Amino acid sequence: MNQDTNQDMNQDIRLVVLDMAGTTVADDGLVEEAFTAAARHLGAEPDAMLDHVRATMGESKISVFRQLFGTESKAREANKVFEAAYAELVDGGRVTALPGARETVELLKSQGRTVVLTTGFARTTQDAILAALGWQDLAHLTLCPADAGGRGRPYPDMVLTAFLRTGAADAVGQMAVVGDTSYDMLSGVRAGAGVVAGVLTGAHRRDALSGAGATHVLASVAELPALLAELAPGNQTRSTMSAMESTTFVGR
Repeated sequence: MNQDTNQDMNQDIRLVVLDMAGTTVADDGLVEEAFTAAARHLGAEPDAMLDHVRATMGESKISVFRQLFGTESKAREANKVFEAAYAELVDGGRVTALPGARETVELLKSQGRTVVLTTGFARTTQDAILAALGWQDLAHLTLCPADAGGRGRPYPDMVLTAFLRTGAADAVGQMAVVGDTSYDMLSGVRAGAGVVAGVLTGAHRRDALSGAGATHVLASVAELPALLAELAPGNQTRSTMSAMESTTFVGR
């Protein structure tokens, strides 16, 4: 096996880039509720658009609205209403952390890894979620599409911005990207991350995650520390078979 590939048996993961909604934060249909409010504000029928919204979960929200409404002015108006509706849901106590999410981040940090939280939401919405959860100081860095030049997933920009800003890794292969959507997986693959892990707590199922390039599929983010420990240099517990395949770790 070529020891320079992202599928090496042992990997020194120093930077972990975690998605928020659906990965570390429970969504519980909040995105769809906020989208419904935005669509109705523009006089559109939301039911006809929800399949597209679900398929593009993980992508920058303004990008999704551009696809759906066609013009920049309509997209910006829809995004404004969406962000306001989502903020109202956050203020109403509708946002919760997924089980084990905070503990996972704290454990990764205690192991000397750098953790970055990313989102497809605007900065104001991301900050509102962090404040509601008391997570303002949980991660080393938080990023939204605007922090990376405006392009969200599936572009690799937020992942590479995390790589550049933190200086935590010597090479992109020392990064792990974790998310619940195919767009999370694509962004990790395009950034060259050594581990691209999908979780089954959010929008997309195993086939979508694997089809978009996931190297591992986990039941939840709580299983990430065990995976990274298994992949750590010097750990010889992985079988030759699992090292040579795009691995499914656990889950549905």
